[in-house]
Amino acid sequence: MSGTPGSFARSVLTDRHPALLRQVADGHPYPPDVRRALDALAEETAAPASADATDGPPMGPLPPGAAFPDRELWERWGAAHYVGRKSWYDVPFLWAENWFYRRLLAAVGWFGPGPWQGVDPFAPVKRAELAGAEVAAELAALDGLDALAPDERDQALLRAALWGNRADLGFRLTSDAGTTPNSTASAVLADDSPALWRHLAAAPPGTAAVHLIADNAGRELIPDLILLDHLLRTGRAATAVLHVKPYPYFVSDATTADVLECVRRIGRAPGRAGETGVRLREALGDGRLAVRTHPFFCAPLPYAAMPGDLRAELGGATVTLLKGDLNYRRLVGDRWWPPTSGFAAATAYFPGPLAALRTLKSDVVVGLDAATVAGLDADSRTAGASWRTSGTYAVVQART
Repeated sequence: MSGTPGSFARSVLTDRHPALLRQVADGHPYPPDVRRALDALAEETAAPASADATDGPPMGPLPPGAAFPDRELWERWGAAHYVGRKSWYDVPFLWAENWFYRRLLAAVGWFGPGPWQGVDPFAPVKRAELAGAEVAAELAALDGLDALAPDERDQALLRAALWGNRADLGFRLTSDAGTTPNSTASAVLADDSPALWRHLAAAPPGTAAVHLIADNAGRELIPDLILLDHLLRTGRAATAVLHVKPYPYFVSDATTADVLECVRRIGRAPGRAGETGVRLREALGDGRLAVRTHPFFCAPLPYAAMPGDLRAELGGATVTLLKGDLNYRRLVGDRWWPPTSGFAAATAYFPGPLAALRTLKSDVVVGLDAATVAGLDADSRTAGASWRTSGTYAVVQART
């Protein structure tokens, strides 16, 4: 629940969302009406006076009269979650986060009509990250892959995509993003990557279709694209599909525009990175790599509720890779599972083979062994920080 005293969920509402609203307001020269709408959202979502209270103003609806193509959907979902009656601190966390971002897009005029229609409110921070020195260094590191054995190269690119999930602009608004241990292998709490590679190798030649449901743009999306290029180039995948959000969401979630920006950025780099950029453009052009989206990727629902058309598409994949924390929460259900609950059981409904690549930045986790959990809990009590939310640890969990 979003208002549980002392919880990570409550801290997102009380700390991260106000910081984000300030960042959005500063990112563009919005006119007075947009700034008033952002201020009103900040006031509506403000924390209750008491740290253990769950009261406050009721969640408001979408503005009247605006031409929102998804209004009917959101009103139906909102009726189940008490829009107009319950406060932001008295509803499920997954709903509160999604409704916040949907309301933010309404406030800045993303859906229009008007001059700010289609202007990404998060574009300034996305562009700054993509132009940063970290991206240049990470692209330059591709030149060293030739020195690795093929299986080492596979694993290096998979791990790059895994740890790229730490490059989450929303997470970094109110976190130092933890510190990755010296050995990233020791920080991977569950590692089913051998099963993933075996599954891809078992596909008949020229048939494997890999789908990747993306999370963040920028520094995370770049290694995702490089991994897909590697799978295509080595024949592990005959085709690849990259699923992105239909509109800007959760600060840095990837859209089609972000994919194109990343492909251009990779292509501008020297050496192996530039060659990869050329291949990605060619793959997009000839259909071996497709970019797709679906309204469900911006729904406040678990993947168990995915519509039939998306279920059918993912059911036809050789494997679906799900990136990031939000996709993981939606995959297993945003619930207080015992962390030793089985990953396969929690995802049994999913229509095909899958693998989750996720750094831990929220409370939900399954598929860990009891000894690992006990050690991490003890360390957290000593260090005063939760291993579940620090971004320090990761999982590669597969059901093939």
